[in-house]
Amino acid sequence: MRKELKEALSVILHSLPDAYAFLYGHSRDCAVNGTVFFYSLWDGTLMVADVTGLPANDAVCNGQMFGFHIHEGSRCSGDPEDPFADTKGHFNPLDCRHPYHAGDLPPLMGARGYALSIFYTDRFYPEEIIGKTVVIHDMPDDFHTQPSGNSGTKIACGEIKENKM
Repeated sequence: MRKELKEALSVILHSLPDAYAFLYGHSRDCAVNGTVFFYSLWDGTLMVADVTGLPANDAVCNGQMFGFHIHEGSRCSGDPEDPFADTKGHFNPLDCRHPYHAGDLPPLMGARGYALSIFYTDRFYPEEIIGKTVVIHDMPDDFHTQPSGNSGTKIACGEIKENKM
């Protein structure tokens, strides 16, 4: 196993995250729940997302992809038409075009309603996103459409908090 991979796994297994978010929401008849942990690693952030209750496709090839982003808003609140409207747009402190926003993340790959994602990004540090939100959309990001990738309805949200333990 490569030294870098061992270091990343050691961080996940042997340290507390610098920040976290508890995800909640609904899609169709599904209650979406999960956690996202943010660890300082190298010159960026190691993210670990564990999500349940995602809508599942009943076809034989039942995988589904979901848009996944850090948003600039601080609250998972909104109105009846958009329960997470207060999440605002993608976190984009350098005013980049999509998909180069700091908050543009790899899509979540769903399998039978579950998703597990572990990845590294150097677009932000955990302390830069505390007070922001992490959002799951019902469609995958197309990595092209401006300003946010045409990823559909927001189906789950979590407010990113500092881990003070």
